[in-house]
Amino acid sequence: MLGVAVLASASNTMPDGRPTPSGQPVPRWLSLKSSEVRARFGPGLDHRILWEYHASGLPVQVIAETREWRKICDPEGAVAWVHRSVVSSRRSVFNTTNQEVPIHVGRSDTSPVRARLSPHALVAMDECVDGWCEVRVRRMRGWVRQSAVFGTQERPLCNAARPAGPRER
Repeated sequence: MLGVAVLASASNTMPDGRPTPSGQPVPRWLSLKSSEVRARFGPGLDHRILWEYHASGLPVQVIAETREWRKICDPEGAVAWVHRSVVSSRRSVFNTTNQEVPIHVGRSDTSPVRARLSPHALVAMDECVDGWCEVRVRRMRGWVRQSAVFGTQERPLCNAARPAGPRER
C-alpha cells in the first residue's frame, strides 16, 4: 500500500521534481476544446502567438504547467503553451499516419474489424487495457492498438525543458 502512495505522489510532479500546480500528473493527456486555440511561446498573454490550432478534440500531451497555463506536445512534436481554459480532460486519439487503422470488435488482432480509422482522423477514446484502447464514433465502439494512435503514450513525447516552437528536426 505504501508503494502505491509513493508512486501516485511521484506522478504528480513536474519534470524538475516540483509538485504540479493542478495536482494532476505530468505528463498527461488532454484535448483541445475548440477549433481556434492559440499556441504561445510562453505561459501568459504577453508571450507571442506561435500558431493557432484548428482541430477541436486534438489530443495533446501536457509536459509541464503553471497554475493557468499548460505546456503541451502536439502530434507533430511541436511544443507550445496554451491556457488551461482551452483544454479538456475528454480523451481522444489521432491517427497520425497515412494508413487506415483497423477498429476491432475486441482486444485482439484476430477479432473482426468493425470499422477503420481514416488517416489523420480523430475519435473519442474511453480507456486503454493491455495495449488496446476503446474508441467510439457516434454509437459505434471498438478497439485499436494503443501503439497505432497518438494520444495514449505514457512516456513524455517532448522534452519539457525545450523552448516552445516547432518540432526539432
